[in-house]
Amino acid sequence: MTNKLIILDRDGVINEDSDAYIKAPGEWIPIAGSAEAIARLNRAGYRVVVATNQSGVARGYYDLITLEAIHQRMTAYLAGLGAHLDGIYFCPHGPNDGCDCRKPLPGLIDQIVADYGDVTSVPLVGDSLRDLQAGVTRGCQPVLVLTGKGRSTQTKGLPPELGKVEVYDSLAHFVDHFLKDPE
Repeated sequence: MTNKLIILDRDGVINEDSDAYIKAPGEWIPIAGSAEAIARLNRAGYRVVVATNQSGVARGYYDLITLEAIHQRMTAYLAGLGAHLDGIYFCPHGPNDGCDCRKPLPGLIDQIVADYGDVTSVPLVGDSLRDLQAGVTRGCQPVLVLTGKGRSTQTKGLPPELGKVEVYDSLAHFVDHFLKDPE
């Protein structure tokens, strides 16, 4: 892999997911080991970015100021454990808004490509089919974690057009494997 970059979904990968949405900073609850995993990637020289659908904005559950506050809570928590994100890319649109950035469409990945270059073979770690589809469209290596909605995603079955999908119990377990054998 030439681009030392890792793309992560947010809800269900870094923090606990909620069917009721993460609507306030206090609702952002880290998944055990996720921040430490990001810190290990940072120390190994990887840039780590987030690509996340945040349709709660379009649905009126929270506004962009609240979303920024949630992201500030996340980045402060990560910093407290020696981790940082190089970028947070989000889609604030609803499913019927006709944007190109709502995963599974690749608009967020295209924004990352514009900022960081080619993402071919870059791991995209997600807990939903739409995460993996968005990455595969631009040549990312799909990685499914079983946190968040991951177990349900795995149970439903992964379509063959995704190619080989690596599956791990959590972001921490993915990083354990990845840093032992990064190619």
